[in-house]
Amino acid sequence: MEPSDLDTHKNGRQRKLAGASGLDMREEERGWSTAPEEEGEGLLRGSDSEDNGRPKVRPGIHGELGNVSLLLFLYVLQGIPLGLAGSIPLILQTKNVSYKDQAFFSFVFWPFSVKLLWAPLVDALYLSKFGRRKSWLVPTQYLLGLFMLWLSFTVDSLLQSDQSHGPDVLTLTVVFFMLAFLAATQDIAVDGWALTMLSRENVGYASTCNSVGQTAGYFLGNVLFLALESADFCNKYLRMEPKDTGIVTLSDFLYFWGMVFLVSTTLVAIFKSENVRIRGKRQVQEETHGVMETYKQLLSIIKMPTVFTFCCLLLTAKIGFSAADAVTGLKLVEAGVPKEQLALLAVPMVPLQILLPLIIHKYTAGPRPLDIFYKAYPYRLLIGLSYAGLVWWTPSVKQDSGYPVYYYGVVLFSYALHQVSLYSMYVALMAFHAKVSDPRIGGTYMTLLNTLTNLGSNWPSTLALWMVDPLTSKECQGAPLQTCGSPEEAGLCTKEGGVCVTTLDGFYVESVVCVLIGLAWWVVLGNKLKRLQDQSPAAWRCRINQ
Repeated sequence: MEPSDLDTHKNGRQRKLAGASGLDMREEERGWSTAPEEEGEGLLRGSDSEDNGRPKVRPGIHGELGNVSLLLFLYVLQGIPLGLAGSIPLILQTKNVSYKDQAFFSFVFWPFSVKLLWAPLVDALYLSKFGRRKSWLVPTQYLLGLFMLWLSFTVDSLLQSDQSHGPDVLTLTVVFFMLAFLAATQDIAVDGWALTMLSRENVGYASTCNSVGQTAGYFLGNVLFLALESADFCNKYLRMEPKDTGIVTLSDFLYFWGMVFLVSTTLVAIFKSENVRIRGKRQVQEETHGVMETYKQLLSIIKMPTVFTFCCLLLTAKIGFSAADAVTGLKLVEAGVPKEQLALLAVPMVPLQILLPLIIHKYTAGPRPLDIFYKAYPYRLLIGLSYAGLVWWTPSVKQDSGYPVYYYGVVLFSYALHQVSLYSMYVALMAFHAKVSDPRIGGTYMTLLNTLTNLGSNWPSTLALWMVDPLTSKECQGAPLQTCGSPEEAGLCTKEGGVCVTTLDGFYVESVVCVLIGLAWWVVLGNKLKRLQDQSPAAWRCRINQ
């Protein structure tokens, strides 16, 4: 999920201000595919014309509305824990946790980026009597429901902070990492089931269910939750009489969706069977690959010189954007911008996020899609640098009643510009992946390239969060013998009647350093990336049998 932008994290496959915890987009691929897309399209074309040589009219979707609805619902469920995980950094930021804690929690968003590591196991190991996909879907969704129910009774104590201790970031990270791991595993199972649940004629609707369902789930678990959890938002827009809390609490939200997971999974386990043929429609037949065979394919792809070079470029290309993408949203919350207001800025961005790929695709459909990536790169660097200026400017416009409307207009405009550059790069990469992937193993090939693209976003973002505190300088004013180099020292400073004042914010240092690294990458390695487009198709073709 690439994902949205005022957000430390998208699944980013979507993209993903949805979440608003850091200006960052999760360019997460949509799942593990057991068959190449090109092969699926070939099956479709063949099935439309194989009735005694006469063209065959493609049946409509009306007979499969139930299956489409189920797929959509399963993808919505998948987005709920991802949205909730995206809201936690914003909540932690209001409790003054360190950026090292934020960096530690950011590992929660890694499972979707590395699910390629265990996807072959999900494809190959199953109980045939229960169903290839239900063997994984049912237990993972039960575990998701149970984790959410347990968390609903403990999350308040885990987030509780006082002068002696802060939130239990370690436990929160472990629990939400498990939620993300289970959601990623559920995604693998649902993606695979979609290929056989729908007929060949309608299997294309699976990607639509994926995109719409997961985005809707993320919106429910992140934007809607943050709005309904905010007392200020509810008092201003939804209540006649003010109260001290929002309409829902995090524990209530977790309990509700935990029950939804348990009930819906039970219904699917009992009433929905796999491999039921649809009258008059041909099912897509799944290929079964051995676990070791798949891992050998992955290794053989990476060992190819051209692919290895491309992988190294993918893993380093986004270092220049990491400070802006991962830290900006948290800095805005630290400056006093309401987290729910940042999250709600995702709503007017939805039409833009829908239209941008359609527009950009016209320019990336040719033989050199990476030219668009190269041209958009410096603009995204400059926009990221402007985010540092936005953070610096934010405290000066704060009023007693909050932030003025024009301030949110500036944030929205800067975010929209960022989306244009981000989607230009993202669509260009996806087009190039589709262009060079060996069609004989297209599913494995594409998933590998998408995984490395995601990792190229994850590790710089985690590192950027980690480095904010070490690069920040503070001094204790009012207590000359005290320092503020650590939380313990800051506590002693306060105890002695002093106050810790930031003399140099590490975010600004990091922003400049990242942009300089990004410019160096663009100058030194950008042309090398473009030259990969001149390689012959044979340079990208995997020698499977060697």
